[in-house]
Amino acid sequence: MEIRKVGVVGAGVMGVGLGQSLAQTGHEAVLVDVSGAILDKARGEIRQGLRFQGMFQKGAQREDPKTVLGRIAFTTDLAALAEVDFVIENVPEKWELKREVYPRLDALCPERAVFAVNTSCISITRVGGLTGRPDRVIGMHFMNPVPLKPMVEVIRGHHTSDETLETARQLLRQMGKDCIVVGDLPGFVSNRILMLTINEAVCVLQDGVATAEQVDQLFKTCFGHKMGPLETADLIGLDTILFSIEVLYDSYKDSKYRPSPLLAKMVDAGLLGRKSGRGFYDYGVAV
Repeated sequence: MEIRKVGVVGAGVMGVGLGQSLAQTGHEAVLVDVSGAILDKARGEIRQGLRFQGMFQKGAQREDPKTVLGRIAFTTDLAALAEVDFVIENVPEKWELKREVYPRLDALCPERAVFAVNTSCISITRVGGLTGRPDRVIGMHFMNPVPLKPMVEVIRGHHTSDETLETARQLLRQMGKDCIVVGDLPGFVSNRILMLTINEAVCVLQDGVATAEQVDQLFKTCFGHKMGPLETADLIGLDTILFSIEVLYDSYKDSKYRPSPLLAKMVDAGLLGRKSGRGFYDYGVAV
């Protein structure tokens, strides 16, 4: 199957990274969100990302940012996905939102199109049940920032076909990425482990055992991590962390996934990390 045109639903942090990464690798991308203001912000962030790509991707072929940006269509109309070969969905980690989006995608997109759920926690099998094409629904958990991360966690749902898995691999190869295929239980591998670590790090901070700086420094110096758990939380977004761990708590009914009260309080206060300008660290402005 030839994959030339890819729909990206959701123009938040992940949607921006995917739009940029797809366009940089020669794909036509259709970036869809509910608000023109969100899309304008996404366009600006992609433009900035393209300008600074050389700083982070040494030796990468540089193409005129205007040419790359020209491969991305920005729209609030889901009907613009009527001719795509592949869709990557990035709406927030809330089942109510996904339940609303997928029947619409199923009705609008061509029968050949594969739906990739860019989720860190929600069951791929459950999402597939919202469509008439569960064999063409697969999980693709991209990491942030997308243009710089070469590995993707791919999740095979109960009905995901061999052909769909190969199509997903093909798209990732075209994007210069590789994947590890895992089974379909909420949280999969990466977030089932990572969310526990981040949530417990927040509890350590909440209980006054250590400062955010001390927690992160221990992980970097003792374990060789490039970022500590609280720095990682700020990068991902504290709202996304909270949504993810709530999904795990609801799915497994295990108290170990109960969200830290401090995490919930920070989200309520709008302290979401880099994207809001302040989380466990103060960034001055949204980054």
